[in-house]
Amino acid sequence: FRLAVRMSGRKMAGLSEFPELKEVKRGLMAVSVLCRERGLLQSAKWASELAFSLDPLPKDELPPAPTLTEEDLVDLDAYTLAKSYFDLKEYDRAAYFLKGCQSQKAYFLYMYSRYLSGEKKKDDETVDSLGPLEKGQVKNESLRELRVELSKKHKARELDGFGLYLYGVVLRKLDLVKEAIDVFVEATHSLPLHWGAWLELCNLITDKEMLKPMVLPSTWMKEFFLAHIYTELQLIEEALQKYQNLIDAGISKSTYIISQIAVAYHNVRDIDRALTLFNELRNQDPYRIENMDTLSNLLYVRNMKPELSYLAHNLCEIDKYRVETCCVIGNYYSLRSQHEKAALYFQRALKLNPRYLGAWTLMGHEYMEMKNISAAIQAYRHAIEVNKRDYRAWYGLGQTYEILKMPFYCLYYYRRAHQLRPNDSRMLIALGECYEKLNQLSEAKKCYWRAFSVGDVEKMALVKLAKIHEQLGESDQAAQCYIKYVQDICDCGEILEHHEMSTAFRALAQYYFKCKRWDEASVCAQKCCDYNDTREEGKALLRQISQLRSQGDMTATPMSADASRTFVPGVNTPSAKLPPLNLSSITP
Repeated sequence: FRLAVRMSGRKMAGLSEFPELKEVKRGLMAVSVLCRERGLLQSAKWASELAFSLDPLPKDELPPAPTLTEEDLVDLDAYTLAKSYFDLKEYDRAAYFLKGCQSQKAYFLYMYSRYLSGEKKKDDETVDSLGPLEKGQVKNESLRELRVELSKKHKARELDGFGLYLYGVVLRKLDLVKEAIDVFVEATHSLPLHWGAWLELCNLITDKEMLKPMVLPSTWMKEFFLAHIYTELQLIEEALQKYQNLIDAGISKSTYIISQIAVAYHNVRDIDRALTLFNELRNQDPYRIENMDTLSNLLYVRNMKPELSYLAHNLCEIDKYRVETCCVIGNYYSLRSQHEKAALYFQRALKLNPRYLGAWTLMGHEYMEMKNISAAIQAYRHAIEVNKRDYRAWYGLGQTYEILKMPFYCLYYYRRAHQLRPNDSRMLIALGECYEKLNQLSEAKKCYWRAFSVGDVEKMALVKLAKIHEQLGESDQAAQCYIKYVQDICDCGEILEHHEMSTAFRALAQYYFKCKRWDEASVCAQKCCDYNDTREEGKALLRQISQLRSQGDMTATPMSADASRTFVPGVNTPSAKLPPLNLSSITP
């Protein structure tokens, strides 16, 4: 039985040496049993789901039942009794009957029972007396004792893979991050197929540089780990490549892989692909609740009220007291602008799990909508405590301090968000606006140009860049930006919806008027008449052009070569795109 686990986790140089799928399945089935025996249900579920996606094994190739050591036989009665109490969440009772047991399995359950007892008491003490915002301040009183005992066993090299995992969890809870990382790496070497250890290691890695010095076991599980951490670090292309490699290796039916690819597309705002994959996932596993809060975020962004309502009702029928269900219902009420109700459901989610990242961030958004800035700041700070990689929380903190008119604070938080999402135009535009408020126009200019270069989601970067050029008296460059902006908006067919079009046409009309380019000025002035806020200015400019033409003033002021090439719908359409501004080599 243990041989099946070791063989499946054998070393390999890369996916070209991916083990046979039968061997992978044997290892997954074996480790699933080991996890269930120790009460590690999430890891057991992950292994079982992955094993289910692979073809069935013949009877003679099934992994054998776990072998019992002499110590296991001595502790068998105590372990069996304690495990029944553990399954009923009577953790203190389970720990009492396991005290003094010598076998690895019984000792792990003894220590794990004590750990969960402390966690349960911590939650019970806070659930009624304090709101979810203060809940994270209460500590598990048993952690220090557990650390001392596990540390002695660790120094004596008496901990197996599961014991190392628990020791790492205790260290992480005590905020001893460096020690926890070392122990989790050791746990992955000791038991490569235990997904829980890999996942805990993921939660402690804040950037790609931290991966370089780590000596991880070269098993196929490492590919799942790297794909997961790349998704968390917003390295989406690398993550998708890893998942594609796993699919090509034969693990193509895994609902876990489908869900992770959908989350990756959600992270890069490829909403159509993400929705397609989530729909496929729900068809394969209609009672699945994991990741459904991410699906609700997509439906929220798309303003798909009927679909979000159906999802909320469906999850309520399955399990109304799951964290994901509460978040989905919260999103539903938020989309209906019932922000108090939405915040209530996010608070309910946090009572169920105070370390659930999405609920903290979403609750911060709701407090922002309700203009409760101090509560929003607190919620976003809790989100960062749970996961420092959450760019939404950093961005939210920047917005709160922007409202409080504290630009140096919001600059710091927007920078952190930008570090996590370097190619997200929203972070760059927020940074640019901060620099503008601090009168650092050259830095703002770099941010807006970079936002345009990486793909401006909100189509605002060029207008903001043009306005800075106007402030600096660089009229040719401003005109160039406005022309490119008009061209981009016309290309995607959003002229009527985009409110900055009137600003662009007004600026271009005035620019061409100064240059005495009456034809271009006239066309842009006529376009100004299509918008309420520039209609009168457009009419006045047209009258001035008409008067000057009647007086015979047709002398044009020379313009730069770049600015003289314009784009106005139906007039003077250029055959080539405008050349970019000379800022492409500079990043903020």
